[in-house]
Amino acid sequence: MESATAVLFPGESEGYVQSLETYPLKEIGSARWFRQHEYIEKLNMQAILNATASQDEFVKEHLISYSKIPTLIYEVISVEIWKHKVFPILCQLQDFNPKSTFPIYMVIHHEATIINLLETVLFHKESCEAAEEAVLDLLDYCLRKVTCLAAQTVTGETPTQDKLTQSDHSDTATLQDLQEQSTALEFDVSLKALSILRYITDHIDSLTLSTLTRMLNTHNLPCVLVQLVEHCPWSRRTKGQLEKYMDGKWYQVPKVDQLKMTKLDGQVWICLLNLLLRPECQQKYDFNDFNKGQLLKLRGFLTEVLIDQLPNLGELQRFLSHLSVTDPAPPKRDLILEQIPEIMDNILKENSSKWKAIAKYQVKQAFDPCDEDLQQHARRLAQTYNLDVMESLIPEKPKCGFCGSEASKRCSRCQGEWYCCRECQVKHWQKHKKACELMAETVSKLQGDLKIEA
Repeated sequence: MESATAVLFPGESEGYVQSLETYPLKEIGSARWFRQHEYIEKLNMQAILNATASQDEFVKEHLISYSKIPTLIYEVISVEIWKHKVFPILCQLQDFNPKSTFPIYMVIHHEATIINLLETVLFHKESCEAAEEAVLDLLDYCLRKVTCLAAQTVTGETPTQDKLTQSDHSDTATLQDLQEQSTALEFDVSLKALSILRYITDHIDSLTLSTLTRMLNTHNLPCVLVQLVEHCPWSRRTKGQLEKYMDGKWYQVPKVDQLKMTKLDGQVWICLLNLLLRPECQQKYDFNDFNKGQLLKLRGFLTEVLIDQLPNLGELQRFLSHLSVTDPAPPKRDLILEQIPEIMDNILKENSSKWKAIAKYQVKQAFDPCDEDLQQHARRLAQTYNLDVMESLIPEKPKCGFCGSEASKRCSRCQGEWYCCRECQVKHWQKHKKACELMAETVSKLQGDLKIEA
């Protein structure tokens, strides 16, 4: 790998992975916790670089060798609990007016970083196996995200803005702004969780029987997936124009591409293929009247155009046709000792009735830093997020922020948006103006704090 596009060398990666550890909920936001966040950010970027360039995936190998995938699963669940239990209390504390909300945003973003890293490495069977018993906790986590995503779609609560990154966060953002940003980021995290679910179903043969039981019987994943097919949260219409969510942004879809299957569509259909066509899954799943009725809704979506893009769906179409005229045998009930997920329950029990105390402790110790601490954070972030490396993480050429075509020109002011031509940039300006000014203002302030010449 060329050094210009390397975030970490194999030796550095090994050291970072070896140092990963779980932290008590109270320690979220501490100096040690933030140091680990930076390590995970770098590991995530390097893992993406290796995967997209089809190079030696040494980050994945180190995570497996040192048994750190369960650690990542623990950490992502810990932040999920913090967001639901502690963060709302922080926002309600009347005497909490931090100089900068950036440290809190970093905690919120930490969940997205870990889930992105897990999505990259869990593509491989050996990574799923290395999760060991924690795969049940990861499964439940992903199912919580996907179920909420499906529920929000039914009620029309799908986020309307693009994915936010660290560079989009203003140093002057209020706690209310943080709550809105957390909601927007939750949408992208849920889509990553959907991809991880697909990888788990790919490797179900090598996982425990309890994993399959929880997917089919405890959580009824097939019916949740039917809701995603039916309501498609990554697709919407704005002023009569079809838009689809891809690579963290909403893009207008030309008429010629409106029937084209997106990556997210494919993840859902592959999950359904894995769960409904395998004999062991058919024996375990309860095809009662409700479940059967939900699954048969899929027939209306299995058009010739769709099957041409994913030919295996023809087999699913035949299965559903057979299901419509038969009554499958009752599910096979084996007498087994079922494993259950423990991470979330243990964290909740350990911190029960302590949420307000944790929030007040973190206000004093972590989330109201002095100017010197903020400048130190900024310097370390500047080292972590190198623009040349960030660009090399993009698997395809950038897309135009207005029309979605391949782009070659970048906004000269904020450096964050791409366009295919001047005409598209002018048309997009009213929508981009606020974000552009905010990003340029934030960069200017950061440079001033660090005494860096623009």
